[in-house]
Amino acid sequence: MTTMNDGLFFLYDEQEDTSTRFLSFVGKSNRFDLALVQTSRFYGKMMVLDLQSNRFALIGSDDLEEEGNLEYAFQINHEEADELRSFLNTLL
Repeated sequence: MTTMNDGLFFLYDEQEDTSTRFLSFVGKSNRFDLALVQTSRFYGKMMVLDLQSNRFALIGSDDLEEEGNLEYAFQINHEEADELRSFLNTLL
């Protein structure tokens, strides 16, 4: 562990190459502007960032199956979550 001058401790300080994909799509009720970040850090899950709402979630194919997960993570309604789920299913 490394100590900083002001008494704070780094728990880790690692650098990793990532793959980032920026996508935008329009559903029936909402537009989604997303950044999808792939890295080995999250055990096969993708970091999905909604650039409009400033919300993100670590999502794998199992998370798409969990009811209410997308609604909670992105604070969207059921219809919007279904559109996002369908879209993400094509990418995972």
